[in-house]
Amino acid sequence: MIATPSQSPKLTPIEYFAWEEQQLCRHEYINGNIYAMSGGTQNHSRVALKFAALLDNHLPDGPCRVFNSDCRVNIVETDDYTYPDVSVSCDRRDNNTTQYITYPCLIVEVLSESTEADDRGNKFFRYRQNPQLQDYVLVSSQEIAIDLYRKDSDGRWEIVNYRAGDVVELQSVDLSFPIEQVYRGIDFSEGEV
Repeated sequence: MIATPSQSPKLTPIEYFAWEEQQLCRHEYINGNIYAMSGGTQNHSRVALKFAALLDNHLPDGPCRVFNSDCRVNIVETDDYTYPDVSVSCDRRDNNTTQYITYPCLIVEVLSESTEADDRGNKFFRYRQNPQLQDYVLVSSQEIAIDLYRKDSDGRWEIVNYRAGDVVELQSVDLSFPIEQVYRGIDFSEGEV
Protein backbone atom coordinates (compact mmCIF):
# COMPACT_ATOMS: atom_id res chain seq x y z
CA MET A 1 0.00 0.00 0.00
CA ILE A 2 1.12 3.55 -0.54
CA ALA A 3 0.70 6.55 1.69
CA THR A 4 -0.68 9.64 0.01
CA PRO A 5 -0.39 13.07 1.63
CA SER A 6 -3.42 14.37 3.46
CA GLN A 7 -4.43 18.05 3.39
CA SER A 8 -4.50 18.61 7.13
CA PRO A 9 -2.36 20.69 9.48
CA LYS A 10 0.66 19.20 11.20
CA LEU A 11 -0.20 17.22 14.31
CA THR A 12 1.73 16.23 17.40
CA PRO A 13 2.09 12.47 17.95
CA ILE A 14 -0.57 12.56 20.68
CA GLU A 15 -2.96 14.43 18.36
CA TYR A 16 -2.19 11.96 15.56
CA PHE A 17 -3.08 8.93 17.70
CA ALA A 18 -6.33 10.54 18.90
CA TRP A 19 -7.24 11.73 15.40
CA GLU A 20 -6.51 8.40 13.71
CA GLU A 21 -8.79 6.51 16.12
CA GLN A 22 -11.68 8.45 14.56
CA GLN A 23 -10.71 7.70 10.93
CA LEU A 24 -12.02 4.99 8.62
CA CYS A 25 -8.61 4.28 7.08
CA ARG A 26 -5.06 4.15 8.40
CA HIS A 27 -2.54 6.96 8.13
CA GLU A 28 1.22 7.03 8.43
CA TYR A 29 2.75 9.90 10.37
CA ILE A 30 6.03 11.37 9.10
CA ASN A 31 7.57 14.65 10.30
CA GLY A 32 4.24 15.83 11.71
CA ASN A 33 2.37 15.16 8.45
CA ILE A 34 -0.24 12.46 7.97
CA TYR A 35 -0.42 10.26 4.89
CA ALA A 36 -3.52 8.25 4.03
CA MET A 37 -2.82 4.62 3.18
CA SER A 38 -4.40 3.55 -0.09
CA GLY A 39 -5.72 0.06 -0.67
CA GLY A 40 -3.69 -2.71 -2.26
CA THR A 41 -4.42 -5.38 -4.85
CA GLN A 42 -5.60 -8.92 -4.19
CA ASN A 43 -2.10 -10.28 -4.89
CA HIS A 44 -0.59 -7.72 -2.50
CA SER A 45 -2.98 -8.76 0.25
CA ARG A 46 -2.52 -12.50 -0.30
CA VAL A 47 1.29 -12.34 -0.47
CA ALA A 48 1.43 -10.27 2.74
CA LEU A 49 -0.94 -12.71 4.47
CA LYS A 50 1.07 -15.74 3.37
CA PHE A 51 4.32 -14.16 4.56
CA ALA A 52 2.82 -13.27 7.94
CA ALA A 53 1.36 -16.78 8.35
CA LEU A 54 4.70 -18.36 7.46
CA LEU A 55 6.45 -16.28 10.12
CA ASP A 56 3.71 -16.79 12.70
CA ASN A 57 3.82 -20.58 12.23
CA HIS A 58 7.60 -20.51 12.61
CA LEU A 59 7.45 -18.39 15.79
CA PRO A 60 4.46 -19.80 17.72
CA ASP A 61 5.95 -19.36 21.18
CA GLY A 62 8.80 -17.45 22.71
CA PRO A 63 9.79 -13.82 22.78
CA CYS A 64 9.18 -13.04 19.08
CA ARG A 65 5.83 -11.71 17.92
CA VAL A 66 4.60 -11.31 14.33
CA PHE A 67 2.48 -8.31 13.35
CA ASN A 68 0.46 -7.57 10.22
CA SER A 69 -0.17 -4.20 8.56
CA ASP A 70 -2.47 -3.09 11.38
CA CYS A 71 0.51 -2.56 13.69
CA ARG A 72 2.49 0.67 13.45
CA VAL A 73 6.27 0.78 13.64
CA ASN A 74 7.72 3.80 15.41
CA ILE A 75 10.88 4.87 13.62
CA VAL A 76 13.49 4.70 16.38
CA GLU A 77 14.45 8.05 17.96
CA THR A 78 11.72 9.89 16.01
CA ASP A 79 8.02 10.60 16.32
CA ASP A 80 7.37 8.97 12.92
CA TYR A 81 5.04 5.97 12.52
CA THR A 82 4.61 3.67 9.52
CA TYR A 83 2.51 0.60 8.73
CA PRO A 84 4.72 -2.09 7.16
CA ASP A 85 2.96 -5.11 5.69
CA VAL A 86 4.58 -7.50 8.20
CA SER A 87 6.96 -6.96 11.10
CA VAL A 88 8.55 -9.11 13.79
CA SER A 89 9.77 -7.95 17.18
CA CYS A 90 11.73 -10.10 19.61
CA ASP A 91 12.52 -7.14 21.86
CA ARG A 92 10.86 -7.06 25.29
CA ARG A 93 10.67 -3.26 25.17
CA ASP A 94 7.91 -3.63 22.57
CA ASN A 95 5.76 -5.39 25.19
CA ASN A 96 5.35 -2.00 26.93
CA THR A 97 3.37 -0.32 24.12
CA THR A 98 -0.04 -1.19 22.75
CA GLN A 99 -0.38 0.98 19.63
CA TYR A 100 3.01 0.35 18.00
CA ILE A 101 6.35 -1.40 18.15
CA THR A 102 9.74 0.33 17.95
CA TYR A 103 12.35 -2.44 17.80
CA PRO A 104 11.51 -4.88 14.99
CA CYS A 105 14.24 -7.28 13.89
CA LEU A 106 12.47 -7.94 10.59
CA ILE A 107 10.24 -5.78 8.37
CA VAL A 108 8.46 -6.97 5.22
CA GLU A 109 7.05 -4.64 2.58
CA VAL A 110 5.08 -6.06 -0.35
CA LEU A 111 5.90 -4.03 -3.43
CA SER A 112 3.67 -2.57 -6.08
CA GLU A 113 4.45 -0.12 -8.87
CA SER A 114 3.23 2.78 -6.73
CA THR A 115 5.20 1.85 -3.58
CA GLU A 116 8.46 0.37 -4.81
CA ALA A 117 10.51 3.58 -5.04
CA ASP A 118 9.54 4.72 -1.53
CA ASP A 119 9.98 1.24 -0.01
CA ARG A 120 13.49 0.94 -1.49
CA GLY A 121 14.40 4.56 -0.76
CA ASN A 122 12.94 6.74 2.00
CA LYS A 123 11.35 3.96 4.05
CA PHE A 124 14.46 1.80 4.00
CA PHE A 125 16.58 4.81 4.98
CA ARG A 126 14.32 5.43 8.01
CA TYR A 127 14.00 1.77 8.99
CA ARG A 128 17.72 1.03 8.87
CA GLN A 129 18.41 3.68 11.54
CA ASN A 130 17.10 1.08 14.00
CA PRO A 131 19.99 -0.94 15.46
CA GLN A 132 17.64 -3.90 16.13
CA LEU A 133 16.61 -4.30 12.47
CA GLN A 134 18.49 -7.18 10.84
CA ASP A 135 16.37 -8.07 7.78
CA TYR A 136 14.38 -5.79 5.50
CA VAL A 137 12.40 -7.86 3.00
CA LEU A 138 10.89 -6.48 -0.22
CA VAL A 139 8.43 -8.91 -1.80
CA SER A 140 7.08 -8.49 -5.32
CA SER A 141 3.33 -8.85 -5.85
CA GLN A 142 3.79 -9.05 -9.63
CA GLU A 143 6.31 -11.90 -10.00
CA ILE A 144 8.17 -14.46 -7.91
CA ALA A 145 10.89 -12.19 -6.55
CA ILE A 146 12.13 -11.25 -3.08
CA ASP A 147 14.93 -8.79 -2.35
CA LEU A 148 16.42 -9.14 1.11
CA TYR A 149 18.47 -6.36 2.66
CA ARG A 150 20.48 -8.02 5.43
CA LYS A 151 22.73 -6.33 7.96
CA ASP A 152 26.13 -8.04 8.12
CA SER A 153 28.30 -8.48 11.22
CA ASP A 154 30.00 -5.12 10.51
CA GLY A 155 26.65 -3.29 10.42
CA ARG A 156 26.68 -2.84 6.63
CA TRP A 157 23.64 -3.67 4.54
CA GLU A 158 23.94 -6.22 1.75
CA ILE A 159 21.27 -7.26 -0.73
CA VAL A 160 20.37 -10.82 -1.64
CA ASN A 161 18.03 -11.33 -4.61
CA TYR A 162 15.84 -14.44 -4.58
CA ARG A 163 13.93 -15.74 -7.61
CA ALA A 164 11.94 -18.86 -8.54
CA GLY A 165 13.61 -22.02 -7.26
CA ASP A 166 15.59 -20.25 -4.52
CA VAL A 167 15.50 -20.86 -0.77
CA VAL A 168 15.03 -17.64 1.20
CA GLU A 169 17.09 -17.32 4.39
CA LEU A 170 15.99 -14.92 7.11
CA GLN A 171 18.77 -14.88 9.68
CA SER A 172 16.87 -12.55 12.03
CA VAL A 173 14.35 -15.29 12.86
CA ASP A 174 16.39 -18.36 11.84
CA LEU A 175 14.02 -19.33 9.01
CA SER A 176 14.71 -20.83 5.57
CA PHE A 177 11.91 -21.59 3.10
CA PRO A 178 11.38 -22.15 -0.64
CA ILE A 179 10.37 -18.85 -2.21
CA GLU A 180 7.36 -20.51 -3.84
CA GLN A 181 5.83 -21.00 -0.38
CA VAL A 182 4.96 -17.29 -0.25
CA TYR A 183 3.48 -17.35 -3.76
CA ARG A 184 1.46 -20.57 -3.58
CA GLY A 185 -1.88 -20.01 -5.33
CA ILE A 186 -0.98 -16.52 -6.62
CA ASP A 187 -1.96 -15.93 -10.26
CA PHE A 188 0.24 -13.41 -12.05
CA SER A 189 -1.44 -13.90 -15.45
CA GLU A 190 -4.47 -11.78 -14.55
CA GLY A 191 -3.78 -8.06 -14.71
CA GLU A 192 -4.75 -6.27 -11.52
CA VAL A 193 -6.32 -2.83 -11.53
